Amino acid sequence: MHNIDFLMLHYIRRSLEPVLVKAAREFPAVVLTGPRQSGKTTLLREVFATEFRYASLDLPDVQNFAFEDPRGFLHSYPAPLILDEIQYAPDLLPYIRANIDRNRTLAGQYILSGSQNILLSERVTESLAGRAAVLRLLPLSRREIDGSPLLPFAWEGNASESIQPQQNHLELWNGFLRGGYPELASQPERDVQAWHSSYIQTYLERDVRTLRQVGDLTQFQNFLRLLAARNAQLLNLTEISRDLGLAVNSIKAWLSVLEASYQITILRPYFANVGKRLAKTPKVYFSDVGTLCFLTGLKEPEHAFAGPMGSAILETAVLAELMRTITHRGSYPLVYFWRTTAGTEVDFIVDSGTHLVPIEVKLSATPRRAMVSSIKKFQRDLPIRTSKGYLVHPGEARLSLGDEITALPYSQL
Repeated sequence: MHNIDFLMLHYIRRSLEPVLVKAAREFPAVVLTGPRQSGKTTLLREVFATEFRYASLDLPDVQNFAFEDPRGFLHSYPAPLILDEIQYAPDLLPYIRANIDRNRTLAGQYILSGSQNILLSERVTESLAGRAAVLRLLPLSRREIDGSPLLPFAWEGNASESIQPQQNHLELWNGFLRGGYPELASQPERDVQAWHSSYIQTYLERDVRTLRQVGDLTQFQNFLRLLAARNAQLLNLTEISRDLGLAVNSIKAWLSVLEASYQITILRPYFANVGKRLAKTPKVYFSDVGTLCFLTGLKEPEHAFAGPMGSAILETAVLAELMRTITHRGSYPLVYFWRTTAGTEVDFIVDSGTHLVPIEVKLSATPRRAMVSSIKKFQRDLPIRTSKGYLVHPGEARLSLGDEITALPYSQL
């Protein structure tokens, strides 16, 4: 069977679908951003194939047409129109705005997609303010891969609804090595190493060079690997610049490139006025656990679990699930970590809007009460806003670890 047939038969439903449809019914334009290969084109064509025309600005001839004759281009591709990879023709945006303004009350005129957040956000804010809903599509969450895209978190609604079939140890860690990009999830026969290698190369050659003038791609690749080795740690710019022999400002610029193209998450500390000295330095995580495993040279599930990166890999998978699930609801994820200068730390604090959910991640499949002392301290420090806490682990046991703390398998997060 050809790959395209396989993909058509194995379309994975995305939690963003109802949000996307609602936005297209309410706004003249919708902008969909996200990393390269997160499934934006597939999603748009699946949801809007019968209603919208489609044009990809990734193709040089289409790009040239849009650049040389924007009015003629939009006349040839009338609304309703999906314009893929809009970052390659940002000069179209004022003409799209002019078309929208002829009938501001008409919803669903344009859907624009792109994989570069810096360029898109600046131009969209400039050109389409008040006219466009901006949504983000990240790689697949575990819920989407498991076929339950709208499943609530364990602390939401009916807790029993969040219970999913258990994965055995090997399946879980093989899944981490693959990561959440749709091509790998929908095509289990694909070579994981070859796919990630190709992805990184394409990313370096296209996105990085478009976003910033990164002269030495080999050095940038070294930076990626060095950053991966420090995944889930406090971000020490001075140390990274020293190890690479580069100025701190260069490191900052490269980090902004990675963050803008959705390759990393800069996790910031949670602050509350509780009279404690808290860490101010952010942490850095790769956004996709498969990318992290590839960049750290991990190929076998046993090495991933038992090696020095085991805890960082599980933390990255948990953070990705939180970020993707919340983002695919059309919301902005408010996720932090909490760390006192004395060293007490909670891995993740999720601000649900009504309360704070503390989450600790442990690599041991045998959860014990001693593992949740930091959650208890956080709950004592912020008793009014804090809800039940969770210890997420790679095992199979869901059990109480005392008042207001539950041990939760990763597959039931």
